Amino acid sequence: MDTLLGLIVLLIKIAVMLGGLLLAASYLVWLERKLLARLQIRLGPNRAGIFGLLQPIADAIKLLTKEDIVPSAADGFIFRLAPAVVAVTALLMFAVVPLGPDVQVFGRPVPMVITDLNVGLLFVFALSSLGVYGVALGGWASNSKFALLGGIRGAAQMISYELALGLSLVPVVMLAGSFSLTAIVDAQAGLPFILLQPVSFAIFVISAMAESKRIPFDLPEAENELGAGFHTEYSGMRFGLFFLGEYVHIQVLGALTAVFFLGGWHGPLLPPVVWLMLKILIVAVIMIWIRGTLPRLRYDQLMALGWKVLIPASLINIVVTGAFIQFGTI
Repeated sequence: MDTLLGLIVLLIKIAVMLGGLLLAASYLVWLERKLLARLQIRLGPNRAGIFGLLQPIADAIKLLTKEDIVPSAADGFIFRLAPAVVAVTALLMFAVVPLGPDVQVFGRPVPMVITDLNVGLLFVFALSSLGVYGVALGGWASNSKFALLGGIRGAAQMISYELALGLSLVPVVMLAGSFSLTAIVDAQAGLPFILLQPVSFAIFVISAMAESKRIPFDLPEAENELGAGFHTEYSGMRFGLFFLGEYVHIQVLGALTAVFFLGGWHGPLLPPVVWLMLKILIVAVIMIWIRGTLPRLRYDQLMALGWKVLIPASLINIVVTGAFIQFGTI
């Protein structure tokens, strides 16, 4: 009976998480279009519903009903698989993100996380690395020079910044003493790690934006010279899956930023889940603001920033953090 009850609770948590992520991704697009329009003195979407609030639904209907074209020279199986890899890996990363402390349901503690892995951080990095395959294979399978260039750029960029992203979190693990995301949040009950590790926070945010291929790091798409990069040949809902993966990835990175540096669900007065949602929204708005403010980097500048600046800074920060811990300063 306990096993059946546990399975039912797990299925409910998965359904709520998936529904919330998909709905939030749709309206994150609306929020981005509105904020960018505000920055550029435009109106943004305003036709479908009040303030354009039905625009995400209209866009979803359009993508679902558009013709799905597979180029005749493309590798059909890989071409169809790549968008699913990008979307699914982004969605699965939320499986280890804790939304709050345990809650009591009919006298039983129910964790506010789908699964609390002891190696949750490694799970996140494993799925993030797998997301590289979706971009690279989508570009290669299209049998298009523009798409191939975008796929190669995307693979090189994501691998480069994955290293800086991982190294930036080593001091966080050193301070928390665990790879579990729940334990990392618990370690920030008194003081968020952004105050103890501002360098790690800056490196993490920059690397996370590069990982999600957002301006000023959107070289894999680069409309000016590549059309749309690795998804140039995609149409219909397969293009929509690439789009969905990007905006779910923004939510994942916002959640991870909150968990690792902003204290997770901790905060006064408001319920824990609300605090986490607010922190994710703030990170997403900052990413949109940066997109509307900064120009795209050149590719050599992109690679130089990752390999010559962020990675050395991460290694130095690890050594300094270790010295502080050794001498009992932190």
